[in-house]
Amino acid sequence: MDSAVSDGAGSAAASNLFVQSRMDFGRRFQYYLDKSTPHALWRWLGSLCVSMIYCLRVYYLQGFYIVTYGLGIYLLNLLIGFLSPQVDPETEGPTLPSKGSDEFKPFIRRLPEFKFWYALTKAFCVAFIMTFFSVFDVPVFWPILLIYWMVLFVLTMKRQIRHMIKFKYVPFSIGKQRYTGKRPATDKASSSRH
Repeated sequence: MDSAVSDGAGSAAASNLFVQSRMDFGRRFQYYLDKSTPHALWRWLGSLCVSMIYCLRVYYLQGFYIVTYGLGIYLLNLLIGFLSPQVDPETEGPTLPSKGSDEFKPFIRRLPEFKFWYALTKAFCVAFIMTFFSVFDVPVFWPILLIYWMVLFVLTMKRQIRHMIKFKYVPFSIGKQRYTGKRPATDKASSSRH
């Protein structure tokens, strides 16, 4: 009876140790994830490396086309969320100014850039792990999947671009006018003396 009690206590301690180490790992992971937030260029370069490693693995194995197709559909879904406004003007009325007298409201994405990057990178990592299990290597004729994905991409982007044109929004800040505000009076005085 003592051995049964000690086994139960030992397994509870091991379980508690596992839970504690998992929580510590989660905290440490979140810490580094938070530290990476302002470094968008380096995050995206890292994701590019992860995606290239995945593509090389699929090319080398000459398989896992179903996994790649599923990954492509998921990434297309993420892209639509990234390009869409948080509040859809079609269902909830216009939120962007349509006249010069309307109040300016900035474009807010349904899926923010950081969450888009994180979901994309995580999807490539999961797909990469799936390539180590032969159960996911379903034999298919990959050109059909590629053509079908390309048709889906074109139709989806066509619909998204029409939506952007109809409601007059651009989801990117490249080329948009930036307002810096007024310069302080001390800057004006010092620049006029020189």
